[in-house]
Amino acid sequence: MIGRLRGKVWDNQGERLVVDVQGVGYELMVPYPLLAKAQPGQDILLYTKLIPKDDELSLYGFASNREKQLFEQILGVSGIGPKGALSILSTFAADEVAAAIAGENVSLLTKVPGIGKKTAQRLVLELKEKFKGLGGTSEGSVAMGLPATPSDSLETLLALGFSLDEARRALAEVLKQGAHGTEAEVRCALRLLAGGKV
Repeated sequence: MIGRLRGKVWDNQGERLVVDVQGVGYELMVPYPLLAKAQPGQDILLYTKLIPKDDELSLYGFASNREKQLFEQILGVSGIGPKGALSILSTFAADEVAAAIAGENVSLLTKVPGIGKKTAQRLVLELKEKFKGLGGTSEGSVAMGLPATPSDSLETLLALGFSLDEARRALAEVLKQGAHGTEAEVRCALRLLAGGKV
């Protein structure tokens, strides 16, 4: 099994990364925030999960072992496959997902594309005990060892009425331009969206 990869980003294909490890190119599906920041030539370390399906093997990559573990926990919920689990971690940071499950925040989880109310309820029902006591606090996130990768900018754009696809594309462009911090990212994203540049 492939549990971890260290190499250089060879190509960012918009939906997946190709990572060069000593001349071998590994194609990986990764959460959107990681995908948006990865640039060709960049050194990268990914914690990986290899999932066999029918006659092919799919490799998933994560920025931290804790994020990988959360992905695996979500996969254990009935009715959620790798695509749904990755969509959850692409929409919200890992600590936000854990806090939402612990706090039984079904409405927040239904903001994830492809996750309806019944699926969100199953997530809460089957995983809440694992995250009990987090209460959505930063202390709880630290205790879980979850990465602090907030998606405040994405949430702000969604609250302003933009679609998830529009918000993602705008923020990907903003990150390429080097903007950092929620206020700067949102301001730049709004400028791009208003100008029809994404």
